[in-house]
Amino acid sequence: MLTEPIRDDRAWTRQTVGEEPSWTAQLPAGWLDSTRDLLSGHEKDPGRPVTALPVPPGDGCGDWQPLRATLDRGRGFVVLDRIPLDRCSPSRARALFRLLGHMFGRPVTQDVAGTLLFDVKDKGYDVTQGARFSGTTVESSFHTDNAFGEAVPNLVGLLCLRPALEGGQSQLISAFTLHNLLLDRHADLLRCLYQPFCFDRRGEFLQGESPVSRHPVFSWASGELTMRYLHYYIEVGHRKAGRLLSQRQLRALEVLKELLRLPELRVEFRLRPGQVLLTNNHWILHNRTGFTDSPRPQERRHYVRLWLSRRRQPDPACRIP
Repeated sequence: MLTEPIRDDRAWTRQTVGEEPSWTAQLPAGWLDSTRDLLSGHEKDPGRPVTALPVPPGDGCGDWQPLRATLDRGRGFVVLDRIPLDRCSPSRARALFRLLGHMFGRPVTQDVAGTLLFDVKDKGYDVTQGARFSGTTVESSFHTDNAFGEAVPNLVGLLCLRPALEGGQSQLISAFTLHNLLLDRHADLLRCLYQPFCFDRRGEFLQGESPVSRHPVFSWASGELTMRYLHYYIEVGHRKAGRLLSQRQLRALEVLKELLRLPELRVEFRLRPGQVLLTNNHWILHNRTGFTDSPRPQERRHYVRLWLSRRRQPDPACRIP
């Protein structure tokens, strides 16, 4: 358990993190031009999936390094402006997003079907019937992606192709700030959050596997804080496992929920078409507010998501958040 407060840039609040221009960065000069030949070759073979694109040389060095440092040791998130949707087809935009992700890590699968580029849009699903929030219009609540999975992706990338007609705001909170507050005000409950909780796996498991996994909400290892959290999935997970939450666990989750409601802890913004949001998925919680879509199908909210790993060796397959 981390027993000392963290006071560096990772533990930000709405007041200390700055305004939106300070966490918006331009794509490095010349990067779009460097992808032209690779994408032209891909477009000559339209049947080839975007995920089969060969990756360019390099490993996020040079112009990308300050952005990686921000994600690892700074505020933990950045908005990249932007993939030029007015000058490229949706297929080319997805391919550019795939190549952009490679500058920060290796894409990992997001479901048992092996999806690497995941379409985030309303599919008419119902969360109470086992669906994930990314296929609905309801507010997702603050969470980290793949909280119940074997491997937590290091980074989450979101490309905005089209925003919602109304709503669908992005909200972010630092888990380091939450941890500091819990350590200061509720150290006994924080210890409880370092113990395993049951998480519902939302149907994303193979035959013979358990529909529930067990993980702590907080863990601290090798100088890195990791938070696994989505309140609703914990509630459903304990119900499916037949394990009642103890009074101490209920109180710890309720205090955490109260802190996540504090407006002074979070930033809120709306991605514009072509912008890419990258977050450190170990200690940045994100929320998408509920939204209203356009009645015209071609104008409805549509994001594309990447999960990225820093590891060089193959991970256990990630699961869906």
